[in-house]
Amino acid sequence: MDRAQKEKVVDELGQIFESSGVVVVAHYAGMTVAQMQDLRAKMRDVGGSVRVAKNTLAKIALDGKAAAKMADLLTGMTMLSYSEDPVAAAKVAEAYAKTNENFVIIGGAMGDTVLDQAGVKAVAAMPSRDELIASIVSCIGAPASNIAGAIGAPASNIASILSTIEEKAAA
Repeated sequence: MDRAQKEKVVDELGQIFESSGVVVVAHYAGMTVAQMQDLRAKMRDVGGSVRVAKNTLAKIALDGKAAAKMADLLTGMTMLSYSEDPVAAAKVAEAYAKTNENFVIIGGAMGDTVLDQAGVKAVAAMPSRDELIASIVSCIGAPASNIAGAIGAPASNIASILSTIEEKAAA
């Protein structure tokens, strides 16, 4: 890899570290190509990505970034899983680590906060942005549907009473 290619990789990694809501660092030694493709597909499904890069280039890219303290995690055969959603990549990585013993989560970063294995697990347990939006919408919508039900119920009761009176009058 020549100098221009290395500079390009450092720039790309720098953008990843700046724009991602969460970055998970994991060891992947012993994983097959099929397993890597499976992990990449699962990450893509939630809007995340997986990147394998040289640790030295990743450390250079981290210099001056909010997650710079994460550089200590970059040892051995490391892979970066990241997403804009602060929870998505952690959820997928945690679920994948449970099914594949060769994929070992080391830690990660969420903004300027460096996460250890337990931190990544805690982030993975949090609801995703979409789940939070859905719960907020349901909280907002629930009172409205209750009001609509309360308003509609007496009208249906009155309608049934009127139809009963009409039937008795007709008989």
